[in-house]
Amino acid sequence: MSRIANHPQREELRAELARNVVLAELSPDATLELEPHLMIVDCRKGDHLLLQGTQEMEQYFILEGVMKRVVTNPAGKEMILRFTREGDMETSYAAWRLHTPAPYSISAVTKARVAKLPLPQWVAFLERYPPIKSIFEHEVMRHMSDIMAHIITLHLLDAPGRVRRFQRKLPEFSDILPKKELASYLNLCAETLSRLSHRGKIQLP
Repeated sequence: MSRIANHPQREELRAELARNVVLAELSPDATLELEPHLMIVDCRKGDHLLLQGTQEMEQYFILEGVMKRVVTNPAGKEMILRFTREGDMETSYAAWRLHTPAPYSISAVTKARVAKLPLPQWVAFLERYPPIKSIFEHEVMRHMSDIMAHIITLHLLDAPGRVRRFQRKLPEFSDILPKKELASYLNLCAETLSRLSHRGKIQLP
């Protein structure tokens, strides 16, 4: 991990942060205030940013690669709740506000780079910048709405319907997700997903 100011690619990192859905509207002064709090983390495929059940939580801004939010039951069965890629964010803000453990894990689907800071520092920053807080809270609610829609989809749609909805709602992920991860997200076996892809339902990487 390293601070942006000490990173050899600091100008590229600053450009990536400026394109983030939450940070794009930051003023130069606010950017200067936030930057020293951010740590840059390079993740290998499978690395965890957040583990389900932990009490110490952070705010994440995705700079490169793809992350996933996943919940695991006591038997070890996983359910992928959402994918996140560069320009987006990840958080456990709701759990932190409720003083409950993190209800899911966040891990790298591909090689990834993330800027992070502790949630208490992020929330203190937001209190000083109400317009950014409003954008952030809107994104948190959008994530929750998307996850609920995904869970309903898994219960109500058949396999072709799930694939078609994915292609319609998340086309930007179609050519970058590993087949195993996509099949898990759609609650399909890899063979079923491959069969549907051969019928032209979806393009696989």
